[in-house]
Amino acid sequence: MGNIFKTFFTGNPSEQEDNKAKTDKKNFELFKYDGMRAERIGNIDYAIKCYIEALAIEEDFETLSYLAKAYIQQNELDKAMKTLEHMIDIDPNVSSTYLTAANICYVRECYQMTIEYCIKAIQADESNTEAYLLLAKGNHAMNDDINAIINLTEAIKRKEDFIEAYLFRAEILEKLNEHESALEDIEKVLNLNAEEEAAYLLRGKIKESVSPDEAMTDYKYVTELNPFSEQAYIHIGQLLISEKKYAEAIEHFNGAIEQKEDFSQAYNERGRAKFLSGDKDGALLDMKKAMELDPKAEENFNGEFNNFANMYSGTKLF
Repeated sequence: MGNIFKTFFTGNPSEQEDNKAKTDKKNFELFKYDGMRAERIGNIDYAIKCYIEALAIEEDFETLSYLAKAYIQQNELDKAMKTLEHMIDIDPNVSSTYLTAANICYVRECYQMTIEYCIKAIQADESNTEAYLLLAKGNHAMNDDINAIINLTEAIKRKEDFIEAYLFRAEILEKLNEHESALEDIEKVLNLNAEEEAAYLLRGKIKESVSPDEAMTDYKYVTELNPFSEQAYIHIGQLLISEKKYAEAIEHFNGAIEQKEDFSQAYNERGRAKFLSGDKDGALLDMKKAMELDPKAEENFNGEFNNFANMYSGTKLF
């Protein structure tokens, strides 16, 4: 009799549980989709709060992935890694989770961890070409260029139009003085995309020692494709300096600086051209300006210009 009256006044226990489950599901979806909407309009802090509230109701793998992404956007990488590790515990077979963790490790210059996460990403999905590319970048950062080339080759086997992999392999081959093989990769890139700036810049760098005119043509073509390509302007000026065309180099960098007043490397290279042409006072002024704009500019000083810079190491630059 007591149970009958209890049920009458309080309702069926299973019905109450069902109602609670429906309410929880509704609240979970409200928080999750509010978070997604907030993220789309750039309100990442609020998105994170929504995702956390949703996850307090239901541990959902997709919502965890949104939370990790939001943490990365806010540069809260420790929290992002903790979220990704939790995702791996829930489902260790999702390749993209490992790849995201590997990218964070790479940004943090934790290259051995980058390699380990990339290997796990590939074990989860052998077709993950981005994982092979990042693995190669980790190899290269660890001075293991042989394995970097092997992994880039594996990426290209799986994706024959993988421009970024061809370019990176060409860069490594160029540094290893395997110029013929590097040029083959560059030509493949240009066949895939005739306006790929990085390919022309790299081809120009390779050709500088054997055909400076062809190198200059490549560099100038990049400036036609992209009038704001800083690297192209630097390469043109450096080539003029290497040919001892100091006046032309100075005039070239004058134009680059007019176009971009805070172009620290242009000041650095113009200073080098001035120094080599005998204008030590002008070189010093450009060196000061380069370091004022970029404290790391001194790393770019080289050769005789570096000796000149050392002479002024005790000088107050700015």
